[in-house]
Amino acid sequence: MTEPEYSDTNPGETLQLPEGEVPTEGVQEDTMSMGGDVSVGEAMPDSGEVPDSGAPSGDGDAAFPDAESPLTDDSVGEGFSSEEPSPGGIPREDAADDSQYKDLLHEMESTMPLPPAEGDSPAPQGDPPPLMEVSEGDMLPETSTAPEQNPMETANAGETPTERAARPRARRVPPTQRSDYVLTIDARDHIQTEEEREEIIWHEIRNAYRTHRVLTGILGGVEQTQSGRTLAIVDYKGFRVAIPILEMLLYTGEMPSNREYLELMGRLNRMLSTMLGAEIDFMVKGIDSNTRSIVASRKDAMLRKRQSFYMDTDALGEHLIYEGRVVQARVIAVAEKIIRVEAFGVECAIVARDLSWEWLGDARDHFSVGSRILIRILTIDRSSLEGLTITADVRSVSSTTNLDNVKKCQPQCRYAGRVTDVRGGVVYIRLNNGVNAIAHACYDLRTPGKKDDVSFAVTRLDEEKGIAIGIITRIIKQNL
Repeated sequence: MTEPEYSDTNPGETLQLPEGEVPTEGVQEDTMSMGGDVSVGEAMPDSGEVPDSGAPSGDGDAAFPDAESPLTDDSVGEGFSSEEPSPGGIPREDAADDSQYKDLLHEMESTMPLPPAEGDSPAPQGDPPPLMEVSEGDMLPETSTAPEQNPMETANAGETPTERAARPRARRVPPTQRSDYVLTIDARDHIQTEEEREEIIWHEIRNAYRTHRVLTGILGGVEQTQSGRTLAIVDYKGFRVAIPILEMLLYTGEMPSNREYLELMGRLNRMLSTMLGAEIDFMVKGIDSNTRSIVASRKDAMLRKRQSFYMDTDALGEHLIYEGRVVQARVIAVAEKIIRVEAFGVECAIVARDLSWEWLGDARDHFSVGSRILIRILTIDRSSLEGLTITADVRSVSSTTNLDNVKKCQPQCRYAGRVTDVRGGVVYIRLNNGVNAIAHACYDLRTPGKKDDVSFAVTRLDEEKGIAIGIITRIIKQNL
């Protein structure tokens, strides 16, 4: 059978024929029966003529049944074929003009799904989606208006692969909503903006305020309000946290009055200034979402830690921190001969002789505010939660002692060292090999001072105290 010709009829419209006339060209093989003599599934003649064996069924004006009625065996007898129509009978357009492409794009835009979410692969661009195959017996009857017919299916059904490749491809309509995430070089990577980071941190602060969770920040400043209050300013991931000085737990006794109160506040201000840069814990006591202001208390955080680590016991009845245990502590203040540490909510001062087996000329050369060190808890006073005190040292954590170091020296030998202190005519020296030494005399005309590099001659060794005793032969370099 020769291929039927196609008209330029709009695929969205249905051809209406006058009553009594039948088409002579472009008739499908298994189409509507025009008389009762044509059986279901019987093929039409190749010429396209319809046997004139009866009047057309129906009322004449309605050539097709209602589109909403289901397809049953009775409807087949009323003028519908049960076989699927041939694809060659679907009218198509060989070359569509620009206006028709715009109409198609407009219709595709109206039915286009939402743009894919982040992380999903984008929809392929180019060819339209493939036509859905319809099985035999699943076709719905056509109507005169065909409101739900897809023009793309009608226009592309009869195309060959060569014609489909030569046909201009419709451009995909971009999504109406623009993506706001940062476009990264690496695939599937995500970079947070400054605004996103602030929102996440503020959400964390709000949760900590509601759940009474302990947070940790860096003491960044000391301010004075117009009313005369002293505030400790803590930086927590870029947010400013204000802590009143009385909530820093720097003083646990009763507050004095009048002149004594002013002296106490001055001393607390000096202590607070030495703690700048220290790492401290706090609990959020109030927030303002509009200005994003935060007020906190270090006292509540320290009391909670004291309760958990010093007062509470485990299943065996033991405290988490006991005498003789080595714990990690934060250095919150450093002076020349003393440092102050905070160990799980309790502050403790450690003097220079308990910091190291070696003599230290200045503790600031070895320790700094904000660092963490290992200490050994020597004593604990658990009489009360607010009055809980401890004593600790650092040198007992080291495995090397003075008795081990003194063996590195030999009598009547000379060694280089540095002066750590001068008191009462006695010069204290730390030799470069780590041995502590004492000199009662100096052969150099210059007077030795702290941090001077000297040459030391050993006269004898005191193994009981672990020190070397001798004289300074000369000053190598003075610290002016």
